[in-house]
Amino acid sequence: MIDRELLRNNPEFVRKKLEERGYEIDLTPFLQLDRRRREIIKELNDLRRERKERSRQYGSLKARGIEDEGLREETRKLGDRIKSLEEELRETEGKLHEFLLTIPNIPHSSVPVGEDERDNVEVRRWGKPGDFDFSPLPHWELGTRLGLFDFRRAAKIAGARFAMSYGPLAAMERALIAFMIDLHTSRGYREVLPPFIAHRDSLIGTGNLPKFEQELFKIEGRPWYLIPTAEVPLTNIYRDEILREEDLPIKLVSYTPCFRAEAGAAGRDTKGLIRLHQFNKVELMIYSKPEDSYDILESLTRDAEEVLKRLGLPYRVVALCTGDLGFSSAKTYDIEVWMPSYGKYVEISSCSNFEAFQARRANLKFRRKNSKKTEFLHTLNGSGLAVGRTVAAIMENYQNPDGTITIPEVLRPYMGGVEVIGRE
Repeated sequence: MIDRELLRNNPEFVRKKLEERGYEIDLTPFLQLDRRRREIIKELNDLRRERKERSRQYGSLKARGIEDEGLREETRKLGDRIKSLEEELRETEGKLHEFLLTIPNIPHSSVPVGEDERDNVEVRRWGKPGDFDFSPLPHWELGTRLGLFDFRRAAKIAGARFAMSYGPLAAMERALIAFMIDLHTSRGYREVLPPFIAHRDSLIGTGNLPKFEQELFKIEGRPWYLIPTAEVPLTNIYRDEILREEDLPIKLVSYTPCFRAEAGAAGRDTKGLIRLHQFNKVELMIYSKPEDSYDILESLTRDAEEVLKRLGLPYRVVALCTGDLGFSSAKTYDIEVWMPSYGKYVEISSCSNFEAFQARRANLKFRRKNSKKTEFLHTLNGSGLAVGRTVAAIMENYQNPDGTITIPEVLRPYMGGVEVIGRE
């Protein structure tokens, strides 16, 4: 949620920054509601003081045996008016809150201005795509030939856009999860195993609701949703709490399955492991002081990159332009891994700084040393990494002419020393 005071005091700035995102907004309803809210609060304060004084006068007269019915009636009318204004204030606050929930975050000044992914800016590359002396197969065809992928039976069980793997490919996915968790915990992240279900308040806190409900799997008859990412439970761990400055930053890492309806994604990456309704992911999450968050964004991105470096997978980092930013993000780096069958880099991680946007929605605060004042935290998160896409990238980049797959050295200790995956 963006800062209400910024919206009130500098609406033209907000309008222009949101316009850079391709988001047009009429701020008139907000400004009218906000003005009315302040009028109500002022009138309520005046009436409460007046009622207090009238009550004091009535009590003083009654103590002397004097019943002033006129004064009593005036006091009652003041109470009725106060009750009416309190109800109007609740309604006005509710409308303001609903309005603010629909507005995306304001892009940071360093974010390149652009309309869509074509305007994203490459920041750096690591590694060089391999030169194959044979025609590399896409991962879904490679896994099917090895008898280790079964999309047909997965569809029989759950429908389209689900996958099932067997034997060493299933073991590789499990190995990747353990490898990623071990790497990130060695770099200062604390492991968390959270619930895989969240209620509505948690999804409002991260910005998934109310705008993106069609992207979620809701549990029928219950106020619960399957989580689209571990970002949801991790961001809500300290909801409605006040943290201490000396405890920041808090760095968390979590493995969870993720569930996404992928509404509106028809025709996009429908084969293989790239765009599924269910997939595994290792997520990085950091709670930060505001002044540290952009340095932390850089280190968070480097931590996600380290996974790809150790796996020996070529990748690049791009800064998303304003038109390609996620709803809650102030700045995002995408990490894209090289996929030979695509002949291009494909997103495998997004690392974002949300500044105080999620903190305002989830009421995440901290208190500095020797201060009574509280401030909103900054929250950051990134995939470290999307596990299924990492499996796909390993399969395509490490495939051999005979159709086997070499296992990256760092994964072999997690797979009992196996070096090559062949047909079982």
